[in-house]
Amino acid sequence: MSDTPDTSAPALPWLLLLLSLTTGLVDAISILGLGKVFTANMTGNIVFLGFAAAGAPGFRVAPYIAALAAFLFGALVAGRTGRVHATRPLRRWLVTAALLEAGLLWIAAALAIGFDVAAQTPSATLFAIIALTGIAMGFRNGTIRQLKVPDLTTTVLTLTLTGLAADSTPAGGGNPNWGRRLGGVAAIFAGAALGALLVTHLGLALPLMITGALVLVGTLACAAHPGVR
Repeated sequence: MSDTPDTSAPALPWLLLLLSLTTGLVDAISILGLGKVFTANMTGNIVFLGFAAAGAPGFRVAPYIAALAAFLFGALVAGRTGRVHATRPLRRWLVTAALLEAGLLWIAAALAIGFDVAAQTPSATLFAIIALTGIAMGFRNGTIRQLKVPDLTTTVLTLTLTGLAADSTPAGGGNPNWGRRLGGVAAIFAGAALGALLVTHLGLALPLMITGALVLVGTLACAAHPGVR
């Protein structure tokens, strides 16, 4: 029997829905706590970088450059990691990815304990948290891209929403994967709402710790499923 990872495992979509929820958490952490910078969604950073380049008030070039560079580095590492695991069991790949992502988020959480969200100081801590969460999310995106599970990217919803409308019955379609698509939208919404509550009332450290825990525990549960094992 081949050890080539089988990404059709039935538990995998449930894990990706959980990871979608953690994306909402990370977006809340970065936008509300790190000064209008995305570390999971690079489209927003490109737009904000354009604002900053034009001199729009409230936008700085450096955080967006840092987030983009960190994200690209994380995706690069994910590409190499995926190729190393191409002939190994899927569960080993998933657990490796989860350990790396959770570890980065927990380091960021430790740094966030002394971070002043209102003043955005110390500046070095701000950029360290941006870099750590950016690498984690770049690694996440690079891994999910290689898994190729339809309609569950875990981080962006534009194509998901487009598919819901364009493939719907009124459009003459057959509503493929509508439950999965709606689930992805609902998961990111719920994560963002939860993250906003945590960040505004408790700061950055706790939501970063919770996000890392959800990633690791959810992945370990998925890896233990008979379909993945």
